Amino acid sequence: MARMSAEERRESVVRAAMCEFARGGYYGTSTEAIAKRVGVSQPYLFRLFPNKQAMFLAATTRCMEEIRLVFEEAAKGLTGAEALEAMGAAYLALIAEQPDKLQMQLQVYVTVAAAEAAGEREFGELVRAGWMDLWDTVRLPLGGDSEQAGSFMAYGMLINTLAALGFPPGHRVWEGCRLSGPSGPSGPTDPADTHEPPQA
Repeated sequence: MARMSAEERRESVVRAAMCEFARGGYYGTSTEAIAKRVGVSQPYLFRLFPNKQAMFLAATTRCMEEIRLVFEEAAKGLTGAEALEAMGAAYLALIAEQPDKLQMQLQVYVTVAAAEAAGEREFGELVRAGWMDLWDTVRLPLGGDSEQAGSFMAYGMLINTLAALGFPPGHRVWEGCRLSGPSGPSGPTDPADTHEPPQA
């Protein structure tokens, strides 16, 4: 069996870090847990990343980039309401199939807020740059319409909250969720829907 290269190890660390941070958050996750998941020693882990913050930033960047790519792929060749609907459906499918993407986002917001409160602006700046890439990816098929993009992202944040709180499909609270915009189809309200919200 061929040995993994340093780059392959680094990739496995990023994946493991995203899983562990999604579950335990930045402050509740040890580098030991990440090393154990990867199957390497802690000293080797620190040969790939200088510290825990670097691992968290790498996991955050990966999470946001994968969400951005989902939006980009879903909206390819589409504009306006069609793009919104496609991106919304793709996002609902993503967090249903990969709940760690939802959990990681929530952990990122908490960690950035704590860093900002402690005066660590650089940490937040790096995360905000990734979030702006998401924003711009959503705006592009909307012709740069910030109002529509803002509405889409706002509904997305609402869906993140409802999904994290464990509101089941079909609950009346989902009736107002429209990732495709105010005039588009609402979020899933029946367990038989293709893209039902994940169970937290």
